Amino acid sequence: MVRKGLIERLYEAASILRWNDHVRPVELTELDKQAHKMVIAYVLAKFEETDKDATIDWLKLIEGGIFEFLHRVILTDIKPPVFHRLMASKGRELNEWVLKQLDKDVQGIKGDFKKKFESYLFDTDYAKFEKRILKAAHYLATNWEFKIIYNVSPFIYGIEKTKEEIENQIEDHYDLIGVQKISLGKKSHGFIDLCGQLRFQQRWAQSPRIPKTSVLGHMLIVAMFSYFYSVEIGACSKRICNNYIAALFHDLPEVLTRDIVSPVKSSIEGLDEIIKEYEKIQVDEKLLPLLPSSWRDEIRYFIEDEFKSKIIKDGVLVKGISSSEINEKYNDNRYSPVDGELIKACDHLAAFIEASLSIKHGIKSRPLEEGRNGLYELYKSKVIAGYDFGQIFDYFKA
Repeated sequence: MVRKGLIERLYEAASILRWNDHVRPVELTELDKQAHKMVIAYVLAKFEETDKDATIDWLKLIEGGIFEFLHRVILTDIKPPVFHRLMASKGRELNEWVLKQLDKDVQGIKGDFKKKFESYLFDTDYAKFEKRILKAAHYLATNWEFKIIYNVSPFIYGIEKTKEEIENQIEDHYDLIGVQKISLGKKSHGFIDLCGQLRFQQRWAQSPRIPKTSVLGHMLIVAMFSYFYSVEIGACSKRICNNYIAALFHDLPEVLTRDIVSPVKSSIEGLDEIIKEYEKIQVDEKLLPLLPSSWRDEIRYFIEDEFKSKIIKDGVLVKGISSSEINEKYNDNRYSPVDGELIKACDHLAAFIEASLSIKHGIKSRPLEEGRNGLYELYKSKVIAGYDFGQIFDYFKA
């Protein structure tokens, strides 16, 4: 069972401001940073897998991203230089304290989540390569933010030292082929940059809301939800990873088309199909050319018809089956299943919580109340792949 407290922890990151002792032309939040980091981690891991024949444990990479996310949310008040120094001298004690704070929230999560969390923090050999990829992704995402800061305030005392420290950390990861390619500032960097721009697109743009969330931050929330509920339904490891990655990229075309709200899509018959076709053209022409050709079919598999469940059977793509059918017949790594139906529910759950949290904070509007009420009615008794989503929506109804 995924507890309400854990879900609320995820959203705390949307209120954590980064670089808040620097001049910032835009608001930079921890949620967006973590989302960008996981996009970069995917790119780095794919390069290692395809260019160097490295073996990536994708489940450990994804779980490591979640563990580091929760770790950072708990230790949010510690500035990075102080944080790194404390971790070097009192790392074990800090990690034990973090686990104690999260103990109630992670109780009962399936897949040995709590045990893996402990191993990740205390066993230096656990997910060693995946930790290195995540660390490199962390500094690349930090550097992307820092360039925004640096360009508007190069005069700030100490900023050159910060610049040097970040660049040194990136150089320390130059053995990763993806770090080299992104640092060239060409195609791979263009993909990372486009994804980063989703930080600037706000969700529910037609309504004031607290906390604000960007499209990129929303994508990570949906990805983490997809992981937790995939684990809850007993999904195979490939299915868990596919669901997470597909959810992480599910709104990627919006960097080219912007976020078109659901009421607009549904207001005119056939408009949603036209938008989908336009998104496909834009992805093929502008987005996929930024990635190696060997990755493109996988990305298409994840982001085209993102809310339809699908498998690959005997080398053939099969769409439109239900998640319950995947549970019964295709819950096996060899079918590379993706639960579009589950991802859609997680996307709607994220939207429902976004509206509910804002209303709880006293910021109400007609779109928020209509959105919350409409989604609750849609899911209050909905079961997907044997999991009762209604109980999760009940958590945030009041």
